Amino acid sequence: MKVATLSESPGDEAALRVVAGAVLGERLRFVKPQLRARGWPSVLQVLPAILRHLHFRTDTFGIIVAVDSDDSVVHEPEHDLPGRLHSGCRLCMLRAACRRTLRNLPPANGRARMHTAVGLAVPAIEAWLLCGKNEFVTEDAWIRGQERGSLPYTRRDLKQLAYGTVRPSLPEEVRASLTEIGRHRGDMRRLENDFPRGFGPLVHDMRQWLAVPAAGP
Repeated sequence: MKVATLSESPGDEAALRVVAGAVLGERLRFVKPQLRARGWPSVLQVLPAILRHLHFRTDTFGIIVAVDSDDSVVHEPEHDLPGRLHSGCRLCMLRAACRRTLRNLPPANGRARMHTAVGLAVPAIEAWLLCGKNEFVTEDAWIRGQERGSLPYTRRDLKQLAYGTVRPSLPEEVRASLTEIGRHRGDMRRLENDFPRGFGPLVHDMRQWLAVPAAGP
């Protein structure tokens, strides 16, 4: 199965590749999109062009996209109800961009459409890296902090905890992503439990792929 990843940095994409291998349970071939993204606005901006390129120019089965929530609205299950998409939720915005781009594309490269999996790291992917190591870093803790106006930690705190520095080098980011997400390679349930609103949808989307025959080698 050929799969592409798109996120805010190479370190984030390294983590997504580990998750993909663990969830899909098979040997994957990763396709590198022509365009790269650095930061949330860039991901949303380049996503439509990447989708069209992968659809028409490759036989990629699906793309995995994830971004940090930062201080934005955290995705909630009710956002998935008809007409309830939240304009301030980044996961909702990415899903909407995927639907708008793919819905009218004709079949290409042996498949009717390309599949998508979208996730949201709350408040940043470093929280996922700390899962199972720091019990205080969870989606619920972050949401409660947002509601009372007193956050339990900052994104800077998470970087320090995950990398040992607030300014990690790219190799340090990639190494930490591979190591820390790799701890969950055999069982993603802790990540799904601690991050159900952002990591949960990502894994759910990928599991839906398993019921679809993959085209191509």
